[in-house]
Amino acid sequence: MADRSKLDDLKDVLGGTARAMARQPEIELAYTAEAPSQSGEHLKVPMPARDLPADQVAEARGFADSFSLKLRHHNEPMHRKNAPQEAIARACFDALEQVRTDALGSRNMAGAKGNLTAALNMRMRSDPISRAQNRDEVPISTALALLAREKLTGEAPPERTIKGLDMLREWIESEAGADLDGLNLTLDDQDSFAKLSTQLLEHLDLIKSDDQSDADDSEDENDDDSEDETDDGSDDDEASGDQGQSEMRSDQSDDDSQESDSEQNADDLEEGAEEEMGDAGDDGMMPVRPNRPMSDLPPGFDYTAWSEKYDEVISATELCDEEELTRLRAFLDQQLTSLQGAVTKLANRLQRRLMAQQNRSWDFDQEEGMLDAARLARVISNPAHSLSYKIERETDFRDTVVTLLIDNSGSMRGRPISIAAISADIMARTLERCGVKTEILGFTTRAWKGGQTREDWLAAERPANPGRLNDLRHIVYKQADEPWRRARKNLGLMMREGLLKENIDGEALLWAHNRLIARPEERRILMVISDGAPVDDSTLSVNHGAYLENHLRKVIEWIEGRSPVQLVAIGIGHDVTRYYKRAVTIMDAEQLGGTMVEQLAGLFDEENK
Repeated sequence: MADRSKLDDLKDVLGGTARAMARQPEIELAYTAEAPSQSGEHLKVPMPARDLPADQVAEARGFADSFSLKLRHHNEPMHRKNAPQEAIARACFDALEQVRTDALGSRNMAGAKGNLTAALNMRMRSDPISRAQNRDEVPISTALALLAREKLTGEAPPERTIKGLDMLREWIESEAGADLDGLNLTLDDQDSFAKLSTQLLEHLDLIKSDDQSDADDSEDENDDDSEDETDDGSDDDEASGDQGQSEMRSDQSDDDSQESDSEQNADDLEEGAEEEMGDAGDDGMMPVRPNRPMSDLPPGFDYTAWSEKYDEVISATELCDEEELTRLRAFLDQQLTSLQGAVTKLANRLQRRLMAQQNRSWDFDQEEGMLDAARLARVISNPAHSLSYKIERETDFRDTVVTLLIDNSGSMRGRPISIAAISADIMARTLERCGVKTEILGFTTRAWKGGQTREDWLAAERPANPGRLNDLRHIVYKQADEPWRRARKNLGLMMREGLLKENIDGEALLWAHNRLIARPEERRILMVISDGAPVDDSTLSVNHGAYLENHLRKVIEWIEGRSPVQLVAIGIGHDVTRYYKRAVTIMDAEQLGGTMVEQLAGLFDEENK
């Protein structure tokens, strides 16, 4: 038997320690040159060099300990039950839970404490908090995690993060210092810790408090009371503002007129832009831009929604059962058999271009990996030499996520929506092969001509300038982290009769953008596929004719000018170049697949020039 190396011994020790610490004998521990990760009982930790430098060994141990502690002390169903829906708040909630499980290990095991610190230092090297020059560049999830760790373990944050952390420390401690102090009392109880974490996020205005939600519900019950009409208008304005600004305050006067409510709403947005403390929707691993869409819109832009309580963000599986999805997917495949071959060829061309751009290098003389055939000759000439392996490592290709936002309006019915669905399906499969995550979203309304929102407005005796008067329906066909094979059937939902109604593009664009900005990837691309300008008869009949179009233009202007998201649009029979800087218009839906490929390939080509 070949002599064992020190690296082999380290692997055995780490694997055994992980299984003992997690109390799960089925844990599999592997090593990677990429980012450490955990998927169930499969752990991937950083690969140390052959000579086992002490700092690299500590980092590998730290990630192994962190993953093992999470398996031991973390209850995922309970976590999902307590987690908030808002992207920024969810990132903070997840970060606090990670701190909790790490702190349990640090408190009970001195060796694990040092290892976890080494892993944290490694993570912070790539975190934007280490490079932040102002408060807006500091991810609030990272700052909260570091402050919570300080309270729970007594350890100072890594030196490289102190400057960025100090930019938010005073604000966080003034608003939620008591909550941070109380976390230590619930360290052993995940459910209590989650409730206190939720309270902390409420005090930071990252989510709405239960008291405020109850107050809103109480106001909604009085919609038919003529004496409360002014209050209702105020509440609706506040609900509209919440979409892009979490710092809105419910302090508007009950006696204000509808016009003064609108002015107060705009003032609150400007005030919130100054109060925002660098909210970021990442997990502390990659740089992101703070998620403040509405506060960055030009002052005086007064787009509102009469009510948001009937809006929904829903997955495709919730709109119809598994059997119907299977039938609809089969119908989609049957319709587009001839087209699929042509689009697949274009997608393969995109794959070759992307793979060619993923410049790679090799680490030679490794203990495991791919057998290095170039060094077999020396083994043959001298059997005393051991086999040599090599590991392929990516160097220049930036971590990327792509969102495809598809117009699900009634005008897309028929061939356009069929081709959009199959093209998105093939793009997702192709990009997944290239290591590019893809999210597929759709937008429409729940009803024609207003739905329940309009009924509320009518019951309030039709106040002037009510804003958006329809119930939004935003559909998640495929999440970015979801494998293509699991989401394949969901795209058949676009074939369902009665799904496609009206389109309010501006709010859909903000929704898709906010989901993207919360992602940890370095590069984010948003591709919009639409066949017309925003149209909602209920809204346009009681506001000025360009109300929805003006909002869309403002949103596009903000994303293109102030967001790190790259925005591209494809118009089907509709000139979208008058809205988007980077756009193309096609006159035949048959061209959609090829156009999507060329637009994505162009974006990646620009990246590498």
